[in-house]
Amino acid sequence: MSLFGPRKPKNRRKQDGEPRWRLPAIDWRRVATSMLGAAILGGGIAAVAWALDQPIQRVAVQGLFQRVSPLDVEQAVKARLQGAGLVSVDLAAVQREIENLPWVDTASVQRAWPRGLQVVVIEQVAAARWGANGILNARGELFASESRHIPAELPRLAGPPGTEQQVAQRYFGIQGRLVEAGMRIVALQLDARGAWQIVLDNGVQIRLGRRQVDERFERFVTAALRLVAQRAHDIDYVDMRYTNGFAVGWKGGAGGTARVADGSMRDDEEFVGA
Repeated sequence: MSLFGPRKPKNRRKQDGEPRWRLPAIDWRRVATSMLGAAILGGGIAAVAWALDQPIQRVAVQGLFQRVSPLDVEQAVKARLQGAGLVSVDLAAVQREIENLPWVDTASVQRAWPRGLQVVVIEQVAAARWGANGILNARGELFASESRHIPAELPRLAGPPGTEQQVAQRYFGIQGRLVEAGMRIVALQLDARGAWQIVLDNGVQIRLGRRQVDERFERFVTAALRLVAQRAHDIDYVDMRYTNGFAVGWKGGAGGTARVADGSMRDDEEFVGA
């Protein structure tokens, strides 16, 4: 006998009633059957995809074409196919290739079973001329920088590089106000100093300057527009860069002469108080 009491046996059998952990029974036949079924299904899908991935033989192009050639669209599509079939073709890449064509605004490309593509093209709408040979769309985006054929009726917009949308937005914002009065903008310019000038279809220039441009245009509409409508043939320009009125530059002194106290007006200018 030990001084420290009886020793416990090193190995002890589990007592009756203690839970015994066992691995769950696996139906290997069912697992094998499922795996075989999945492989067959995957192979069937691959076979169907291979069977459907037929060579593209037809490209149908639709749209209202004035500047874009459907033949150019078809050639752009074929250049991007690179041997791809109807299933494997990258439709997004084909779309980008078409939209890189001149005068194309947007394009959509869809599969046309069994061996074709359906392409719908929307052309750019020219809204204004930019500089010498550029053309802006209705969003103020310069989509053609060196166009050889520019519609003569487009207004001429100009400004420093990068100001296309700024100038276009101002044009669209004020054009409607003048059309209501029977006038139309033929030119709008933002110069390097930030000064704005408008040229109307009757030849009259409107000088708005760099500051308070919106307020000065509103003052032109309310205070000077009627005078311009009545005597456009006699007026060279209207200068709105005054706080309490505007100056009218007459052709050949038709309206008389007037000067302000500081002598800043020319002999052929007349100041009209607001």
